[in-house]
Amino acid sequence: MNPIRILLADDHVLVRAGFRSLLQNFPGLEIIGEASNGHEALQMIAKHRPDIVLMDIAMPRLNGLETTARVNKEKFKTRVIIVSMHANPEYAQRAIAVGAKGYLLKDSMASELELAIRSVARGETYLTPTISNHFLNAYTRGPSAGTKLFGQLTSRQREILSLIVEGYSRKEISQKLNISVKTFDTYRAQLMELLNAHNRAELVRVVSEMGFLIPGNAPLEKQIHRK
Repeated sequence: MNPIRILLADDHVLVRAGFRSLLQNFPGLEIIGEASNGHEALQMIAKHRPDIVLMDIAMPRLNGLETTARVNKEKFKTRVIIVSMHANPEYAQRAIAVGAKGYLLKDSMASELELAIRSVARGETYLTPTISNHFLNAYTRGPSAGTKLFGQLTSRQREILSLIVEGYSRKEISQKLNISVKTFDTYRAQLMELLNAHNRAELVRVVSEMGFLIPGNAPLEKQIHRK
């Protein structure tokens, strides 16, 4: 049988080295490359077409969730497993919503890592037990208020919200999205009203508590105070 070809996508060199060391102990797995950010991951996926990507969430330039969404949009056959330090079920929910086929915690046992890879390679979806138990319990309760609220946002509002949380200034966001600063201010006002936030700091805190969008490079405290 052909080996399961794996790409490692994480901005920490030591984390990638740790995964490489672990995976080399499992038969039938082949590491075809490493990426340190979302843009590199997309380039390597397009070039090498791995079977599986072990994807971190909080990477610079393009975070793991946005990268996963683009993998799904481009209809690559590559399947993404998000490997995260966050046990918040909302993170997992968002990951699955954008196309991830697995969600694994970074403190999982090596045996669970292997199980997740082989399960996803077979076409299954793998959720770490803590998360899957929450989903089963939540199934009978219906969607959370936060999930309903996030679902009301337009794609443009989500895009702007993501950039705000990642720490970009109003001028930087306007340039990135090719919109005027005035238009950005209108979107930001809409988001603040929808999320019941009165300033940028509150907006970032609300979104962080929901767990839908993950800050990129900068620590949350730095982003909150950035103008």
